[in-house]
Amino acid sequence: MHHDAEWLERMYNNRARVPDYADYFARWVQASNAVRESSACTLDVPYGDGLNEMLDVFPATAAAGQRQPVLLFIHGGYWRSLDKADHSFIAPVFNTAGACVVLPNYALCPAVTVPDIAQQMVKALAWVQRHIADYGGDPTCVTVVGHSAGGHLAAMLMTDASVTPFKNALSISGLYELESLRQTPSFQASLQLTLEHVASSSPAYLPTPAQGQLLTVVGGDESAEFIRHNALMQAAWGRDRVPLCEVLPSLNHFNIVDALAQPGHRLHQLALGLLGL
Repeated sequence: MHHDAEWLERMYNNRARVPDYADYFARWVQASNAVRESSACTLDVPYGDGLNEMLDVFPATAAAGQRQPVLLFIHGGYWRSLDKADHSFIAPVFNTAGACVVLPNYALCPAVTVPDIAQQMVKALAWVQRHIADYGGDPTCVTVVGHSAGGHLAAMLMTDASVTPFKNALSISGLYELESLRQTPSFQASLQLTLEHVASSSPAYLPTPAQGQLLTVVGGDESAEFIRHNALMQAAWGRDRVPLCEVLPSLNHFNIVDALAQPGHRLHQLALGLLGL
């Protein structure tokens, strides 16, 4: 895997590939603000005492008394940008379907390292498993969904032996080996990846988990590198652990997040299926 820096920049710079990316962000923020104002939700709950270790809980709107499956959504942003508050818009459609939605934040590079963030998500998941019953959620029925860097973090949770097993995971446009990013100057400037980070935090390089299932999807309009990453996990872990590896037509790195929250879309249906809804 020897590519020049210019090629790598072209492959990994999603904002350059989608010129109207800022419109997506603006719409997500506006919709998310409206959701937080109009929904029953509990915001900024600490799951630890470290930097940005807070999460938002959006309980299901289904009948009280029954424990609801839980969707833990980990946002993207190359481990260096974006926020849980940008993604509240995902919650209502899953709440209506009968799921409790949890959105964790994490510290951003370069203040921390990618392995540090992976450990923050271990803490966030542990908080959910301990406390989500207080919000009507079922701690034994947690599906982790992540986008981009969040997809990487979802896969990392499956590799951590200290984690209490969770139901399953869906990784959207995920990144599964970090060496390519270590060699991409504009990202390496903030991620500051070392060879040790690459070895310890590349899910495709880690042993196949003993249990659980991970589904991987990517947009058909994404770069050749993102499409390569998407196939990497099934190649590395096999079809028992990664039974589905799909390229979804006509989706780019940003509208694929919209598709997750769009009733009837293939991606939304995959998430509902994992939740048992």
